[in-house]
Amino acid sequence: MSGKPIRWIRAFFALLLTAFAVQAVAADHPWRAIDDWAELPEGRVWGATSAVFPGPDNTLWVAERCGQNSCVGKDDIDPVLQYDTDGNLLQSFGAGLITWPHGIYVDPDGNVWITDARGDEGRGHQVIKFDSQGNVLMRLGKAGVAGNGNDEFNQPADVLIAPNGDIFVADGHSPGGNNRIVKFASDGTFIKTWGTTGAEAGEFREPHALAMDSQGRLFVGDRYNNRVQIFDQDGNWIASWTQFGRPSGLFVDKNDILYAADSESHAVWSGNWGWKRGIRIGSVRDAWVTAFIPDPGQPDPYKGGTTAAEGVAVDDDGNIYGAEVGPRRLRKYVLNSWEKPLD
Repeated sequence: MSGKPIRWIRAFFALLLTAFAVQAVAADHPWRAIDDWAELPEGRVWGATSAVFPGPDNTLWVAERCGQNSCVGKDDIDPVLQYDTDGNLLQSFGAGLITWPHGIYVDPDGNVWITDARGDEGRGHQVIKFDSQGNVLMRLGKAGVAGNGNDEFNQPADVLIAPNGDIFVADGHSPGGNNRIVKFASDGTFIKTWGTTGAEAGEFREPHALAMDSQGRLFVGDRYNNRVQIFDQDGNWIASWTQFGRPSGLFVDKNDILYAADSESHAVWSGNWGWKRGIRIGSVRDAWVTAFIPDPGQPDPYKGGTTAAEGVAVDDDGNIYGAEVGPRRLRKYVLNSWEKPLD
């Protein structure tokens, strides 16, 4: 028998095994989704939410848009909610103070920082710092004013507090907005800004999310450029990564694992064809994507809007939380009992 048919048969089976392996990787991951796990006050429904972050006591903080996609006209509803990991509501606050909660960060002292990314009648375009009981401690930006000055924002998308207390704000929830990172001292004193509109290294088109690793590197979800950009804390560009998809949300856990929520890929208006929506996971040490939690839906690429997680966070037990704008829910992913967290 000629060696050629044998080689063909071997190649066929190798291709078949590869196809099965690819399908298994795409379909299999070690987390199980739980919906409707977090309680709300009686009569209240979830609104759009992109803001979720764990506190230092391993409780979970969420900011949702008052049962709709904005808190305008809902001044009697608290948009900031605190949960234990079983979904029991511990407290809420913020009624009448926030127009469009978008980004969130909880610092080591338990203070809750919220970005208000729209303006309405003297509110919005600000970063607000609350203590853990809901008292306002600081405001950055001018209430209701969209601008590009050192003390102004135009739709600030996210906020992050460095270990030394410095404040970083991703300023610009629009590809044609400010497209910059603004840095402040812990007392709110302006330090510097960097970035402008564009697609080159250090330029942005909608800096949508922030995270920081154990080395102090700042990760920026440069959403309209379909990439994560990495900087030092002085704004010097280090690298750009495209393997984490079109990042709407970023989170780096205590093991330096990066979680990137992609809620917009494979849409006509996103320009990121061929990428599946979902949460990509991998170590910042080697930049490999090692796991993927796919969007459970099948989004129509010709329709707008977001699906699945836009904000993402991870608690100390390795549970993942996806804050979903389009579906208007907070989804929890728990590790299957036979799996261990990535490290």
